[in-house]
Amino acid sequence: MNNAFDLAGKTAIVTGSCKGLGRGMAVGLAGAGADVVLVDRDEATDTAKVIESMGRKALTISADLMSIEPIPSIMENTLATFGKVDILINNAGTIRRTPAIDFSEKDWDDIMAVNAKTVFFFSQAVARDMVKRKSGKIINIASLLSFQGGILVPSYAASKGAVAQVTKALANEWASLGININAIAPGYMATDNTKALREDAVRSKAILDRIPAGRWGTPGDLADVAVFLASSASDYINGHILVVDGGWMAR
Repeated sequence: MNNAFDLAGKTAIVTGSCKGLGRGMAVGLAGAGADVVLVDRDEATDTAKVIESMGRKALTISADLMSIEPIPSIMENTLATFGKVDILINNAGTIRRTPAIDFSEKDWDDIMAVNAKTVFFFSQAVARDMVKRKSGKIINIASLLSFQGGILVPSYAASKGAVAQVTKALANEWASLGININAIAPGYMATDNTKALREDAVRSKAILDRIPAGRWGTPGDLADVAVFLASSASDYINGHILVVDGGWMAR
């Protein structure tokens, strides 16, 4: 059974891998045997050092995914170094908190660009390589706000709803080509994106009171889930949004 989770010989691209959830998932994939391409606006050198200390290879690429322009170059560098892409984790994302009545067009466009548009076009780019082997795993990072509306984050909620629907749409087209595309919807995680919430005593208590597990999630909580969806153990899972939330959605 353990062999089903073995990623030895696989090459993964993880976006937003400098810190937080992306770093946790990148290190998790390396722990299962994968070599990892680390894509972030800031070069993910610390993550690379951890991966290399585990005996795996790491390639760091600095790119601003607010635009899809860097994607061809990322693919070119990855294929030149590793020859193929087996796994993509579309983790890069951003959030801006403003009342909907005051939300600007720029903030709307920026969030939708990196959280939704880049997810589609990066998936398209790796799929063109994956179809050559009729094998590949694409994992998008959705959110509880793929299901809920949230407060003060209208564009983020819209973008994560888009992630869930794009995941399903691409699964409908690509499952027959040997590509599994699924999404992870993290619950309330202790990352930079939730710093303001965690520091707000009232909001933090309200959130924790609804989580049966009684705590904020950590990057480590997503690592093994990412390995599962990246491995052959998930070969018959397509278009699924896997919630990892300590039970928040169950309340």
